[in-house]
Amino acid sequence: MEEEQNIVEFTDEDGISTKCEVYDVLEFEGKSYALLLPLDDTDDDDPEFIVLEYIEEGDDCYFQSIDDEEEFDRVCEYIQSIDYDDEIEE
Repeated sequence: MEEEQNIVEFTDEDGISTKCEVYDVLEFEGKSYALLLPLDDTDDDDPEFIVLEYIEEGDDCYFQSIDDEEEFDRVCEYIQSIDYDDEIEE
């Protein structure tokens, strides 16, 4: 993972790289979660976010997938309850 300002780059197990903007980091049920906006989706009127757990350990931080489907669903419901529409249009 490369980090440059609010931009991170991930490489999946197939070797495909995706650059994302860290759109927001929020607290929910005692954990931090990051909303990542793929840079190739920024022109889309209804962008699809990537949601990952955000973990800080000392000076290091990293992202981790949410493997528990129920936890992922709760986080997504919480995110949908937040009104980001005005911020996305700006």
